[in-house]
Amino acid sequence: MHEIEVLLASPATLALLIANIGLSIAAFNNPRLVDKLLFDVNRIRRSKEYYRGITSGFIHGDPFHLFMNMLALYFMGPFVEYIAGTVGFALIYFASLIGGSLWTYMEHFRDSNYRALGASGAVSGVTGAAAVFAPFAQIYLFFALPMPLGLFAICYIGYSAWASRANVRDGIGHAAHLGGALTGVAIVCIFFPQYPKAALDQFLATLPASL
Repeated sequence: MHEIEVLLASPATLALLIANIGLSIAAFNNPRLVDKLLFDVNRIRRSKEYYRGITSGFIHGDPFHLFMNMLALYFMGPFVEYIAGTVGFALIYFASLIGGSLWTYMEHFRDSNYRALGASGAVSGVTGAAAVFAPFAQIYLFFALPMPLGLFAICYIGYSAWASRANVRDGIGHAAHLGGALTGVAIVCIFFPQYPKAALDQFLATLPASL
């Protein structure tokens, strides 16, 4: 019940969950709708359909893809919205969505057949922002492995950078993950600079005095 109350007190997160779930379900059995909304390098280049950098973030390839992204948004969204406020959260979400799309476009600019969809860039940005707000908060990776959120974010960004650079083809948009996460971190550093400073101070306080 407590989690539902927190979600209801987070209007932007709730609206984005509803929009993602509703549009994704509508698109699952509607190839024409998917074709109109997904990220398509060729159409962005040739037809200047830049809107696809945003609309592609509201549809998903299958129920599991949708579930994983919405699960992350469900857990991270209300926390970030509580700290940043509704407007600040919306800025982080949409800037990260656009940042992930831009990074993907730069990464795959020469691949006219590249297509993608999903809210991964935006959700990665929200997660990156949460890690700057509370880097020492404990999360449970795969609901089992305890890990500080900041460490998880560093590993996540590091792996995404490697996979994007290595052009790993595993059906995951690593470029979107990387661009989105970095954008979320950057937005917090620019608009909420007291949080990265506090995180650095807290980290330095944990180091031995001899260092």
